Amino acid sequence: MNITILTLFPEMFEGFATNSIMKRALGKGVATLKVVNIRDYTKDKYGRTDTPPVGGGAGLIEKCQPIVDALNANKTPSSHVILMSPRGGTYNQKTAQRFAQLEDLVIICGHYEGIDERVNSYVDELVSIGDYVLTGGEIPAMAIADSVIRLLDGAISKDSLTDESFNNDLLEYPQFTEPYEYDGQTIPDILYCGNHQAIEKWRRKQSLSLTRKYRPDLFAKISLSKQDKKLLAELESDETPKWEKTALEKGKKFMKH
Repeated sequence: MNITILTLFPEMFEGFATNSIMKRALGKGVATLKVVNIRDYTKDKYGRTDTPPVGGGAGLIEKCQPIVDALNANKTPSSHVILMSPRGGTYNQKTAQRFAQLEDLVIICGHYEGIDERVNSYVDELVSIGDYVLTGGEIPAMAIADSVIRLLDGAISKDSLTDESFNNDLLEYPQFTEPYEYDGQTIPDILYCGNHQAIEKWRRKQSLSLTRKYRPDLFAKISLSKQDKKLLAELESDETPKWEKTALEKGKKFMKH
């Protein structure tokens, strides 16, 4: 997959592309990342890419010409062009999965008080990462590139993608590391039982519980199975369900405490 980012501040992406998972994924050829400086395409005799808005108003507006020329010089017939904009649909995991299927993605970063309205006619989609204001589209572009590249084959282990938050509109279940006890808090014994079916059942119940508590908007979208409803009913009881008791009893030999 090819990702091209049009920006006024290409230096902001230097650290992003040379660290951790991004560095490995790009190094392995899982994806290519091209950062284009919009300033290189301005025809303004003073090298400017912005100007005060027509009709008056605060701040500076990015000119149409440098952005469009930068776009035309770097997109391909297969490019899907997006512009970071508060008008866009809110970016989420489903959008990331959709973008990960693309051959070529171009992201235009706005800056200052906005961009010339006419730029919108050159893009395929407007995207927002939330209802708040940033100084530019660079951080959102990094977020999108990161979330998309990690989904590509070879970027990270496939197992790491299986039970993530927002898959199937559920938050991920709790994760723990040794030691068993830390500052009075202990790891749930079910995770030591050795019964993988029971562990998966427990994790499903925890995902349902966390989503219902912290993201009721996501929970409302879930089509609950008969098993899910039973697990939720167990949460209302103070008693340990029979299946969990059995798994714990049989798993005593695996316990580390």
